[in-house]
Amino acid sequence: MKTIGLLGGMSWESSVEYERIINTEVRNRLGGVHSADLIVRSYDFDAIEKLQAAGDWDGAGELLAADARRLQDAGAEILVLCTNTMHLVAPAIEAATDVPFLHLADATAAAVIATGIEAVALLGTRFTMEEDFYSGRLESHGLEVVVPEAANRTVINDVIYNELVQGQIRDESRDRYLEVIDRLVVAGAQGVIAGCTEIELLVTPDAVTIPYFPTTRIHAMAAVEAALAG
Repeated sequence: MKTIGLLGGMSWESSVEYERIINTEVRNRLGGVHSADLIVRSYDFDAIEKLQAAGDWDGAGELLAADARRLQDAGAEILVLCTNTMHLVAPAIEAATDVPFLHLADATAAAVIATGIEAVALLGTRFTMEEDFYSGRLESHGLEVVVPEAANRTVINDVIYNELVQGQIRDESRDRYLEVIDRLVVAGAQGVIAGCTEIELLVTPDAVTIPYFPTTRIHAMAAVEAALAG
């Protein structure tokens, strides 16, 4: 079993789900008292959020890249960035390290393509929905990506930062998300990506009527596959 290095805490509400899913799946596959071999760097999310708000992506990239290198030096053989938004700085992490980096958008694209879907809705933070680093990566796999209109992007983003990362799960926010998803279906989406690791804390697969792609679970399962391969 290979050692997985996790860059987490962005926010911890979702990154603890990475640990739970990874450890549970390793135990299911190997049996007994097995669990995953993990090295974790968990940030104070307040510091990361301030870099995001300031648009200091160079600074964020330098920070995460340096810590990714430290995880590698500590023995990590696979690197997992436990957040969709911060994949904006994935190139900096890849440039600073030599071990495999499991890009979340690649794992998600593979899961979408496996269902035969061609057009998929993308929900996430404003950065994820509006910048090209994520949708462009999905499109490079041949997918058509549909995002909410501007007003609904604001709704999705505000619920993430004002509620979900603070551990607040509200029924009225779930209803608003489902309304946005319904509109995206009308716009042509055949499935929906929960492109922020906190979203699946609010919207579960049984709440939607189209294929649903929870990126935390998808990414965590890809990490297990990589760790147990060979």
